[in-house]
Amino acid sequence: VRQAKLTNSYQDLAKTPLLIAMDGEWGLGMRLDSTISYPRQMTLGAIRDNHQIYLMGEEIGRQMKRLGVHINFAPVVDINSNPANPVIGTRSFGEDKDNVASKGIAYMKGLEAAGVMANAKHFPGHGDTSTDSHHTLPMVEHDLQRLQNVELYPFKKLIDAGLRSTMVAHLYIPSLDSTSNLPSTLSKPVITGLLQQQYGFNGLIFTDALNMKGVSAFYQPGELEVKALQAGNDVLLFPENVPAAIQAIKLALDKKEIKKQALETKVKKILTAKFQAGLNHYEPVNMDNIQSFLIRPEAQLLKRTLFEKAITIVKNQHNHLPITALDTTYFASLTIGPTEPNTFQKKLSKYAPFTHFTLGNAQRTKDHYQRLLGKLENFNQVLIGLHMLNNSRSKNYGLTSDDVEFLTELQRRTNVIVVAFGNPYSLGYLEESSSLICAYQDQQITQELVPQIIFGASDASGQLPVTSGHIKAGTGVNTEAIGRLGYSLPEHAGMDSRVLSRIDKIASEAIKEKATPGCQVLVARNGKVVFEKAYGYFTYD
Repeated sequence: VRQAKLTNSYQDLAKTPLLIAMDGEWGLGMRLDSTISYPRQMTLGAIRDNHQIYLMGEEIGRQMKRLGVHINFAPVVDINSNPANPVIGTRSFGEDKDNVASKGIAYMKGLEAAGVMANAKHFPGHGDTSTDSHHTLPMVEHDLQRLQNVELYPFKKLIDAGLRSTMVAHLYIPSLDSTSNLPSTLSKPVITGLLQQQYGFNGLIFTDALNMKGVSAFYQPGELEVKALQAGNDVLLFPENVPAAIQAIKLALDKKEIKKQALETKVKKILTAKFQAGLNHYEPVNMDNIQSFLIRPEAQLLKRTLFEKAITIVKNQHNHLPITALDTTYFASLTIGPTEPNTFQKKLSKYAPFTHFTLGNAQRTKDHYQRLLGKLENFNQVLIGLHMLNNSRSKNYGLTSDDVEFLTELQRRTNVIVVAFGNPYSLGYLEESSSLICAYQDQQITQELVPQIIFGASDASGQLPVTSGHIKAGTGVNTEAIGRLGYSLPEHAGMDSRVLSRIDKIASEAIKEKATPGCQVLVARNGKVVFEKAYGYFTYD
């Protein structure tokens, strides 16, 4: 709501309506609170059905359109071929160029169907870098053949599919332009020569933010913006000093260092984009019910579906998944990271009697693990949830040698299923696990979904988008649901959350009128529990 008000106030001040753009790689939630965050692109990279990515792009586009946003700086089509990449990582669809390209096209087409311009980034490919262009100028040392075969491949595919805008990265790529300390953002051979002339791209070209050290460390405000325009960019993002930039551009025009015709062409491209965005009939953002629209149940269900289709059974060596035998099994669960039982454990208890254990980060020591071994070996099925993992390769993604040693030893003593609620690159440390699941992100929604896959209430169809250790990209064991009840939103079963929410009023009225001191209501349809809530107390007093 605050953003909508700001946008309206900026548009009121503008003589020509403004194009509004944002970084919304995983939706509005990337930048705005109280909105939905869809899965990161690496999570989406695990989904086999690209139509789901299209549907997400379309929904993100609808939400942006409702908020007065015209351009989304997404998708990221960098191929994350370097696991140590500190800036792309989980923002990429993965390491396979065809998977990245096809999912990038699906995301782009979804956004465009909703009337929002997509923006492929970061040209010509930021995936194989080991430094962050926010802080320094990364170098990409590959030859032209490798670049065309890998890094540039998704960009070419999206251009051929009708891409309307792209963002250029701050990279030093000697095989494309060997000028010392010249980022690709300021390179005429990269932007005019390769992107426009060779690849035939005639859409809007954005620089990456010009306050990033990958470019600002070498050039002063004013000089920097002039070079960016000369290289072929149309839109300059985040100039550090706008008045200095305007003055320098005017001076460059007077000196004919920038041709007037070239500048007019850029202006016409921007005005065309504004026309295509409908700004020739500008209307302010309608504030009525904006919050309820952005988080409506249909949008929440899509998020749930995406996570469910991404969850990947990485190993199922002894066919323990899905678990079928309940009567003869003694179940235990252990969460590593949280200090109290979490959603994962609570959902496990919906399917079988569990004894739950937790091990907070401060307790992850050999002594604690040794004591746990003595307790857990008495159960014939132990489920391990690995939480609070991180994205840092240098920190082993949050796993310690004691963690790995414990899991290996426990597996020798009993049946163990390990679930990694985090970065798929962490799986390389868990190769010894015979039953292994990757949930990609540690959220309440993934903690709700994984138990349903484990106990056969839902299918599993995800496949790994990256290689980790000896576990290759594309790995994924498919399992089918065995008919157990699952848990979802009413919309999953063709019902309406807004209608079912009226149960609250009926239950409250029943308690008030002393028809009952309390009650529990459960609604299940088409194999899914879609409403489950308790009201009141056991007695009137």
